[in-house]
Amino acid sequence: MSVMPVHALNAVPSPRPLPAFRGRIGCDARSGHYAVPRRYRLHLSLSCPGDLRIAVIHSLLGLADVCPVTLLPAVPDGPGDEHAALRPLYEASAHRYTGAAVAPVLSDDWSGRIVSTHAPDIMRDLARRFGGGRPELYPEGAEAEIEGVARLCEQGVDGPAQRAGGADADDAERRDALGSLLRTLRSLDARLAVQEYVLGGELTAADAELWVTLVRLDTVHRRHLDASAVHRVADHPHLWAYARRLTAHPAFGPHLDLDGIARRHHARCQGLEAAGAAMRIVDWASHVPERSLAAGGRTSQVLD
Repeated sequence: MSVMPVHALNAVPSPRPLPAFRGRIGCDARSGHYAVPRRYRLHLSLSCPGDLRIAVIHSLLGLADVCPVTLLPAVPDGPGDEHAALRPLYEASAHRYTGAAVAPVLSDDWSGRIVSTHAPDIMRDLARRFGGGRPELYPEGAEAEIEGVARLCEQGVDGPAQRAGGADADDAERRDALGSLLRTLRSLDARLAVQEYVLGGELTAADAELWVTLVRLDTVHRRHLDASAVHRVADHPHLWAYARRLTAHPAFGPHLDLDGIARRHHARCQGLEAAGAAMRIVDWASHVPERSLAAGGRTSQVLD
């Protein structure tokens, strides 16, 4: 597969708190966690971007019968984004665990303990230990590119989009952030004008990264942008056509919980809605295959 470089991939990632559990699934019985069908279970809340990415990878690999999924509520029911249903797993996995019991979780049904809460590791292990190479979501030689796309999504889209709609930012800060966001979108749009997927002619894990980022840009960040900014964000036809095409894929669109995303956002967000809140870029529900999804919240204009 031909792999092309992605704009701004070498940006330094922002610091993140380390996940509580970083176990890995090995390839043979000498590993404490080795690959056995139906030994492991995913616990996911599809309103969370990291969990949604895992769900897409899981479906692309066809692992429904190999690694069962337990779906969690869209809005966590405990402090610190905690899911009460996960508390027993956390307490069984770490003596006197005092942190929040958060998703995603990959658990071991044999031991009743957590293997990992780190989404990137979980996705890679699903693909490498259970995927059988079809589809090849992490092609040889493309690992750095996929990680680069993930950084680009975080630093070039999520971060600037949040700052561009930040209530505590001044006009100059919002303008600079919007400019950064638009430059990233323009680069991605140019790339997708000449190739089907973000790394070339084949679908990879990088597409799960970008698709979820675009979902979040339209369903969350867009609510805090003014109408002019939303029109400028929407003016990337190849990028949004790509988003619609992936939404129509059975491994992508059916996992969308639009109402849940809206409820989770409203439960956590303290910012003010702007004029762009009434101007959806994509009518996501209309592109979802074999399932009718109702977007939460008020009726809005669609720039689809």
